[in-house]
Amino acid sequence: MDGRRRTLVLSVGLVAGMLGVVAASVPLYRLFCQVTGYGGTPRIVSSDTAQTTSQTVTIRFDSNVMADVPWRFAPEQTAMTVKLGETNLALFRAENLSNEAVTGTAVFNVTPGKAAIYVNKIQCFCFTQQRLAGGEKAEMPVSFYIDPKIANDKDTFDVKTITLSYTFYRSHNQTAGAQAAPAGSAPSTDDKKGKS
Repeated sequence: MDGRRRTLVLSVGLVAGMLGVVAASVPLYRLFCQVTGYGGTPRIVSSDTAQTTSQTVTIRFDSNVMADVPWRFAPEQTAMTVKLGETNLALFRAENLSNEAVTGTAVFNVTPGKAAIYVNKIQCFCFTQQRLAGGEKAEMPVSFYIDPKIANDKDTFDVKTITLSYTFYRSHNQTAGAQAAPAGSAPSTDDKKGKS
């Protein structure tokens, strides 16, 4: 193999390797953010292990849909006051305003970003794709708690209001997605335990 051919093979291999790193970077970055709370992304946990305190914080809810998602999407209540460490349940309602089934993916964010590492989500419609048939309405729950350590952190002890924001995008795969819970269906007993 002459020098040019070797250089060409090495260059093609290098470009292929770089493309692989770029393709893997998005899911790896998202996983990193979910585990650490970096970049305003709430942490995902399997259960509430924190001790409840008497200190409270106001949680505000923000909802948006992209122009290509023909849904009405809003929280049942725009704000709630919660105790630090207590599991809470917030409900959102979604309605597909079109005649066709649409699968959406919700991305979420926390403001202020410095509080994100203390927002722990146990269950959320944003963990999976959601599919609504034409004209269908559904309830979409979020079970979460705020880690009491937020009150002892010198960077966040002054945070009195946290905004959880959700934006639905149209999923690339329109045949996938979990069927959302029909509107009016009762959340599980586990989800109700911390509702405030």
